[in-house]
Amino acid sequence: MVDPTQLESAILNLAINARDAMPDGGRLTIEVANARLDAAYAAAHADVTPGFYVMMAVSDTGTGMPSEIRDRVFEPFFTTKPGGENSGLGLSMVHGFIKQTGGHIKIYSEVDSGTTVRIYLPRYLGSDAIQRPQPYQDNDVRGGDERILLVEDDDLVRNHVAKQLTGLGYRLVVASNGNEALDIFRRDQAFDLLFTDVVMPEGINGRQLAREIHAIAPGLPVLLTSGYTENAIVHHGRLDAGVLLLSKPYRLSTLAAKIRQALNERTTLA
Repeated sequence: MVDPTQLESAILNLAINARDAMPDGGRLTIEVANARLDAAYAAAHADVTPGFYVMMAVSDTGTGMPSEIRDRVFEPFFTTKPGGENSGLGLSMVHGFIKQTGGHIKIYSEVDSGTTVRIYLPRYLGSDAIQRPQPYQDNDVRGGDERILLVEDDDLVRNHVAKQLTGLGYRLVVASNGNEALDIFRRDQAFDLLFTDVVMPEGINGRQLAREIHAIAPGLPVLLTSGYTENAIVHHGRLDAGVLLLSKPYRLSTLAAKIRQALNERTTLA
């Protein structure tokens, strides 16, 4: 239940930005899916009501953005493009439209790794009026006591996920980047699972970390996670086909199920 013209304009703005971020060519991926944002995610994002949404994502394989630019992209007239190319209002207008609908917008971007912009719109559930997302509870959450090496460069995300996994009964060792994780593993291989972010700004990325660790322990299960959508990750060539991926943001039940799946299947990289 949104204005079609405004939605079309928002997608067009995001697609144009993606195009401009790929001056030498690349791949643009646009996708849509039902989504749920839970209470934990809402607690970290004041504009979010826990519940059901429709997620639209625009991803590119372009130049990406450092954090200092990514954090300012919704400001009116802020632009990184040369003078005269545009008004600098594109993303701020998209942001305003999303807020008017009661939705949420999130950007994931890393330098030289591309960008994904996710739009969350309140899901229409079939009545004549807009039904705002309703709270829900995760059910059938199952944990374990295995030992996990958790690698995440974002402090807030790392602390939150560590709390969730500890609450599920798992024993954790945490690292803030790939190099630190590799040093930990070289000293101690007594892990049942590597759970790592895909794109990390310092040192080796999650895929490289998994390969380095599998050179030491070939049978260790690996679960990778990323704010990029699964379609963007797989089709942009950032991951090998068949590798387990948990897309951010995720609910506790989804996290628990994916961890158990990785442990049970003992997934490895080719």
